[in-house]
Formats: sequence, structure tokens, C-alpha cells
Amino acid sequence: MTFGPTLRASVIGLVVAVSLAACSGGSSSSSGSSAGGGLEKTTLTIGVSPVPSSAPVFIAQKRGFFKEEGLTVKTEMIQAPQTVMPKISNGSMDVFKGSYVSFLNLQDSGQKIKILSDTLQGAPGIAAVVVPKDSRLQSPKDLKGKTIAVNSLKNLGELSVSAHLQINELTPKDVKFVVIDFQAQIAALKTGTVDAAWLVEPFLSAAQQSGARILLDTNTGPTESLPIDGWGSTDAWVAKHPKTAAAFQRAVSKAQRLAATDRTALAEVVPTYTQIPKEAVMTMAMGTFPTSLNATRIQRVADLMHEFGYLRNKIDVPTMVFNGPEQ
Repeated sequence: MTFGPTLRASVIGLVVAVSLAACSGGSSSSSGSSAGGGLEKTTLTIGVSPVPSSAPVFIAQKRGFFKEEGLTVKTEMIQAPQTVMPKISNGSMDVFKGSYVSFLNLQDSGQKIKILSDTLQGAPGIAAVVVPKDSRLQSPKDLKGKTIAVNSLKNLGELSVSAHLQINELTPKDVKFVVIDFQAQIAALKTGTVDAAWLVEPFLSAAQQSGARILLDTNTGPTESLPIDGWGSTDAWVAKHPKTAAAFQRAVSKAQRLAATDRTALAEVVPTYTQIPKEAVMTMAMGTFPTSLNATRIQRVADLMHEFGYLRNKIDVPTMVFNGPEQ
């Protein structure tokens, strides 16, 4: 990815912008039709995260897709599905976005999650292990005995790095994973606190602009096109609101198709809830937005998690996927 001078400066500033958005706890809403068409519930609170993969919900708001389905949607910024399970239980939140690693961990713990829609699938250039420019590390095999920063343990970063260690004849025990927030990882690299860091966009571009280089793209090889996150709720909520869940699916599906084919649709909404500049949205690596909910594809995540000991039980993802009632 190549940036001009103006964009290069703005990308470096994205680290601060995204961090502020993550802490803001802000929300946005749109008014929908009250004619629910037999829906069990017409006003939904949706948990979103301040990253580009939340875009389909905001596109559906902006383009009136929720309104067409008789839904009024309010959004609330969240950091992880685990943190909002009490709100799901008491009915103050209906649907939430989360990584598939989070969904599967919840399922394994007995929470019983239903997946309503896919959101983002990995692609080269959106996440990588980086090292300082003058580092002696030249290949993944050189990571043996080294310290790698990740934003959280037993999550997507550690999982995808572990898959690449395996094909390079290493195991997760051959490295030390430490938790450092994305926005602090560049400084940790510069001071030598860690030897390498796993970063995602827009932090990855900012790190490269500050002098870091990519050692390993973690959306290639064994993790190529790995599903990243989606929209979900609980079995109990979906059982109580099947028509509402199906209406949400239809609205987001329309928005998902736009996100997959029209970068300008993404650029219209992403800056409104992440503060990432529109010009960066138009050019940055972002992954792909699948236009279908494919359980077999998501099963790859569950199988990797079980292989590396993240899950106590093997999970059958097709049983987690919600198939809406026919209208």
C-alpha cells in the first residue's frame, strides 16, 4: 500500500484517533418504521466496535435498510462480547459484534451464541508481526525465544501467529506472548521491551511509517482468508425474536454487499464512528466483506482454536448459525 505525503501524515495520526474512539463509548442511532410487520421487537440496541468491520450496520442505518425491515437501531460502542453479556442477559442489548475467537470462547464456556451475520474475512496486509527496521530477526524461525506483543492473550493475534509458528517448526511455547495495547506497541518496539509486535490496520501502517518492517503477514498461508468477526446474539434471544433476528440479517446482508463492492460506501460511514480519515478508508488494506454466512469457513477458526488448546470441546459451528424463518 502506497501513501502520498498528506495521507502518510494522517495514517500516523490514526493511532490516537482510533484509541479515542475506542474509549468514547459514544453511540449513534437512526429512526426506523414502527410498522414492524409482525416483528417480536422493533427497536434494537446493537453493540459495535470502533473498527472498519462494524461498517455494515452503519451502512444499513444510512441507506435505510433497517427502516425497510421495520427496525429502529441504536448503537453502543463495546470492546468485547464478554463485557456485554450482562446487558444481553438483562435485555438492554440485543445484538453485538465480536471476533469469532470471542464467540467460540463464549460458546465453549456454555453461553450458547447464535451467529447472525458474517462481517470481515482476513486478507494480506491487514495484520502482521513487525520488528524494528534494524532487528536481527529475518524470518519467522528467528522468533524462537523472543517476546511478541499482542493486544490480548488467547485471541486472534496469538492464534494466527501460533499457526505460522507451527509451519516454521516452532510451537507457541517457543515464544513469549505479552499483552500490550495496539497504540503502545510501537513504543515498546523502539525501547526493546518486546522483540516483535502483532499489529492490525491502521496501527500496522503507522508502525511501518515509524520505521518498523513486516516479518510475517498473518493473513497468508495457514490463516489465509481466515474469518475475523461477525454479528451475534444468544440462543435465548433468537428463540424469543426469530422474525426480528431475520429482519436484522436481511438488512445487514444488503449493507454487507455494498461494503464488499463499493469502497465509497465504507468511506461514508467509517469516519463517523472511528475518526479514521476518509482518504485512509479509501486506500488502506481492510480485508474482505463476505456476502454469505458460511459455517464451513468459520469452522476453520474453531478447529484452529481446539488444536492450540483454546477450547475444551470441539465446536460444531453449523449449530451456531442462525437461519431465519421464511417470510
